[in-house]
Amino acid sequence: MSNKQANKPRKGTGAPGNMAAPGEKPKNFKKPWGKLIAYCKPYLPAIIFALVLATVGTIFTIIGPNMLSEITDLIMEGITGEIDITAIGKIGLLLAILYGLSFIFNYIQAFIMATITQRVSKRLRSDISNKIDKLPLKYFDSTTYGDVLSRVTNDVDMIGQSLNQSIGSLVTAGVMFFGSLIMMFSINVTMTLSAIAATVVGFVLMIFIISKSRKYFIRQQQDLGRINGHIEEIYSGHEVMKVYNGEKAAKQEFNEINESLFNSAWRAQFMSGMMMPLMIFIGNLGYVVVCVVGAALTMKGSITFGVIVSFMVYIRLFTQPLSQFAQAATSLQSTAAASERVFEFLQEEELKDESDKKATLDAKDVKGNVQFKNVKFGYTKEKLIINDFSAQIKAGQKVAIVGPTGAGKTTLVNLLMRFYEVDSGEIMIEDVATKSITRKNVHDLFCMVLQDTWLFEGTVKENIVYNKEAVTEEEVVAACKAVGLDHFIRTLPKGYETVLNDKTSLSVGQKQLITIARAMVKKAPLLILDEATSSVDTRTEALIQEAMDKLMVGKTSFVIAHRLSTIKNADLILVMKDGDIIESGNHEELIAEKGFYADLYNSQFENVS
Repeated sequence: MSNKQANKPRKGTGAPGNMAAPGEKPKNFKKPWGKLIAYCKPYLPAIIFALVLATVGTIFTIIGPNMLSEITDLIMEGITGEIDITAIGKIGLLLAILYGLSFIFNYIQAFIMATITQRVSKRLRSDISNKIDKLPLKYFDSTTYGDVLSRVTNDVDMIGQSLNQSIGSLVTAGVMFFGSLIMMFSINVTMTLSAIAATVVGFVLMIFIISKSRKYFIRQQQDLGRINGHIEEIYSGHEVMKVYNGEKAAKQEFNEINESLFNSAWRAQFMSGMMMPLMIFIGNLGYVVVCVVGAALTMKGSITFGVIVSFMVYIRLFTQPLSQFAQAATSLQSTAAASERVFEFLQEEELKDESDKKATLDAKDVKGNVQFKNVKFGYTKEKLIINDFSAQIKAGQKVAIVGPTGAGKTTLVNLLMRFYEVDSGEIMIEDVATKSITRKNVHDLFCMVLQDTWLFEGTVKENIVYNKEAVTEEEVVAACKAVGLDHFIRTLPKGYETVLNDKTSLSVGQKQLITIARAMVKKAPLLILDEATSSVDTRTEALIQEAMDKLMVGKTSFVIAHRLSTIKNADLILVMKDGDIIESGNHEELIAEKGFYADLYNSQFENVS
């Protein structure tokens, strides 16, 4: 475990933030839906227009059965006489036009909603991506990467699908339901009341199921985040898990989360799936009631046979929205749960805005003088990691920071880079406090190589030049030669233009050499090496060390290393223990003192024959 990892709180895999944990009472969905509606405000006119089209198209569909009743009555009258084909043709043509317009309006509505929902999803993903850049590192110390990714993928997709499908369906179902009800009442009150009585039970069951299923949709989204987080952690640490025979424990934890996801998803989907069969049953029951009551009224001469035909269609149009209501309700519940997670993330506390800071340090003008003045820091207020730290580093010096795990070495570098803010004290570069300039300005002054390598899918050259403008090919080659990487790169199929991806086989050492070359081409006045040679062999380490000594001339460098043999030539060695500098000096001076550093150094060679 690295020094940084040892000091930080462990990332949790449970429900993030203030989300309701499994078993807790689900939250009111009005708040997340209010945020989602406010977020979609720029698109509301287009959404309203699309819903108006859906409403008009549905009304045209509702008018249809009444015309079918007229056609049926004309046919019935023609059985005993002559069928009025002309009248039937006119009604049929009008009916075809209405159904055609209904199709066109609903098609336009679907096109508009699909376009808007994808734009909303795109904007959400962009906002989350921008938010990630503005969040302090302490957020990621307590949240798994998998959970963050789940919000970008699963939750945003859920919101997009629901907006695309459920909103339009909900409006269409509402118009269909109340429109059919009005049309049925206008035709015959008795048959309408009979149809309503048959569907009341469907309403009651639907409301009951929705109220019971809400908590499972919330838990389903939480469990998706948890399982993504677990898989991401196990995948990234697959080799360690194998070496320590952790397969059983990993599988057990996965099975527990997977079982929880299965239970919540099964309950949510089962209750959602109950809606369709329930509505089919209610619809069929409605057919039976309409036929029986219609037959009785026909025998009395109260209605015509055409009314029964129209009611047979209307009962379908009347009960169909019930299942759409149910499906939309369950979908909207999932969307509310996803929205809560997304907007919770977007509302996380950001790094302080620094647009008001006018002071700047030009990398070309910075010589490399750095000073720590009474710095205090702790990841939590209860426990300080750095206790009243002070040090003066002159320009061009190579500063080694050594000490046991948890001493505060990496934490010190993180404070220097302003990844974290000091609790008190100041860090000065060229007599300018780093907190008085922007973080971007601070980062421009440093190039950094960490023990954990990071390469992206791109060419070797692109990985080395990363985000640095005006870098010539000669500079890239020179940096690679300095770290002994040039020969290897030229053996690749396309040399420096070879794309690095899963198919490109690179050793850990080679990946580290590429990141070191990347730091070299940046040509920043300050250099940080956080155990940068920990993943390479001894011979490569010696070559890198020799190259570093040449390239760090005129630069101030901070080197964190556990292998003390690599920092013997440092100008200044700061020995840290429990957040304090307990010794300082060069290698010979510290060895002569026979103190903590000498014991630490000798302990690494006491078993060497």
